[in-house]
Order: sequence, then structure tokens, then C-alpha cells
Amino acid sequence: MEEKKAVEKIEEMETGTVKISDEVIGVIANLAINDVNGIVGSTSGIVEGFTNMFSKKNLHKGIKISFEENKALIDLNIIVEYGVKIQDVCHEAQKAVKTQVETMTGIDVEAVNIYVHDVVIPKKNESILEEEAITE
Repeated sequence: MEEKKAVEKIEEMETGTVKISDEVIGVIANLAINDVNGIVGSTSGIVEGFTNMFSKKNLHKGIKISFEENKALIDLNIIVEYGVKIQDVCHEAQKAVKTQVETMTGIDVEAVNIYVHDVVIPKKNESILEEEAITE
């Protein structure tokens, strides 16, 4: 079984230490971006992304967590919806991830880097495009 990495030491208390795995931070980040309009999902690769985009089991996929001087660096691979302003969506996602990770874990987030891997057409626009293709 693969051992889950954890932050070196978050807080030492009288009763012991608290450690949070990278996977948990990844899940928090993924749930934070799910609330951002224009993001369809996260992915660790284009093919895998479509098959695992909405699976609860893979909520940490497509997210890489590393630490530099006890601050988190979070890399997200996302899929956006066609027609959105990608810069605005990514900026909103960065703020959401930083806020949620810091609030829930107490870990300072140095950076949230976002890589847009794909653009998908929303279902409602997909049917319109299909109708246009048929009439041409």
C-alpha cells in the first residue's frame, strides 16, 4: 500500500502532533474549484480526465502538492467550459483554493498554479452546434 505524504509538522500540541496528507489538501482544492463557474473538472491527463472527472474516488487527481519553507505550492490541472474568460476563471479558482486550504488546514499557501488542459462545450451548446452542422 502506498504511504500518503503529509506536511512535516503542522502543530504540536500537548496531546501530540497533527499531520494532514497531501491527498486531503488535494481533495479540499478540488472541492473548492467545483464551486467556480466555468470549471468542468480537474484532470491528471486528457484521457484520464474525462473518465475520472466526476468520480468521488479521484477528488485529489490532477492536483500536485509540494512544500517550500513550510508553505504549500498547489498545481491544478483543469478543464474549462467553452466561452468563459479563462483568466478570470483561473483567478477565481486560485482565490477559492487558497482560501479553503488555509481556512481548513491552517497551512499557508504560497501559490496556486493552474494549467488549463482542455476546453469542453457545454451540453446546451453542443446540441445547438449539432443542429447547425446538420443544416449546413
